[in-house]
Amino acid sequence: MTMLVKATTGIGCTIVALPLLAALLVAALLDSIVPGSGSSTATPAKDALADVPPAMLDLYQRAAPECPGLSWTILAAIGKAETNHARHPTMKSPAGAIGPMQFVPATFKTYAHPVPPGGKRPPTPWDPVDAVFAAARLLCAHGARHSRNLKHAIYAYNHSHAYVAQVLRIARRYAATSPTTSPSPAAGSARASDAVAFARRQLGTPYVWGGDGPAEGGFDCSGLTKAAYASTGITIPRVAQDQYNAGPRLAAREHLLPGDLLFFGTRPQAITHVGIYTGHHRMIDAPRPGAVVREARVRLTGAAYQGATRPNPRGAR
Repeated sequence: MTMLVKATTGIGCTIVALPLLAALLVAALLDSIVPGSGSSTATPAKDALADVPPAMLDLYQRAAPECPGLSWTILAAIGKAETNHARHPTMKSPAGAIGPMQFVPATFKTYAHPVPPGGKRPPTPWDPVDAVFAAARLLCAHGARHSRNLKHAIYAYNHSHAYVAQVLRIARRYAATSPTTSPSPAAGSARASDAVAFARRQLGTPYVWGGDGPAEGGFDCSGLTKAAYASTGITIPRVAQDQYNAGPRLAAREHLLPGDLLFFGTRPQAITHVGIYTGHHRMIDAPRPGAVVREARVRLTGAAYQGATRPNPRGAR
């Protein structure tokens, strides 16, 4: 879409037209990333709450969407089996594995990038954020994506069938529901999970008004959400207001799921901002000029929140 067409059909985020208002609006809606502030879309069982340190529990939950369909309980079970959630006194193994998730340094390098929010630069297997996100990527590369071959993925992490059984046993104990998969949008839709994964890969990309991606230097808010769903084969309109109008809209009390689009503005006919929900009360968005694509905690209790939609291949209801 050319800039001329964008200018005549509307802008992706009205924050350009009202920069001060929108900057204040978004600042009021989003908190910075705070470890330990998230919650789970798959409810932790009492065993998990008693055994897993809160910061590590939040980290397992945040990292799981890195591999669509992977439950945080699997990551938590591996963390338990490897170092008792980083409680091991040295976090070194005779085989040369190090850190809370017990990575051999050469293996860690394969899965260390992109550096996750809150990770070290350069990334290190000693850092819990870097290590847990890398673990999710390793599992995903070996069959954990949508749990197509979860046992194989766990075996790739540690070549022991007894280890696989141990991890699955711990995961079952940690989850009030099945540990195999976490709740996914649209009754198991892989596309919404893939849209979240696409958005995560854009973290740190500059905000550019009218931007549809790296070829234009970055994204604006609706350019990011459109590109995320386009990567899954779902076409949604270009600008935030049209995305809201297209639906399908969720009822006010309907439970949000990763991949849902969240809309903000002064009223339903004046949508100024959109982001993609990632679970655990968090959202990925391209917030404003001068900023970058980020993931942050989101509050949906204020008057500015206008509702959510759940894009699907069938389009609006």
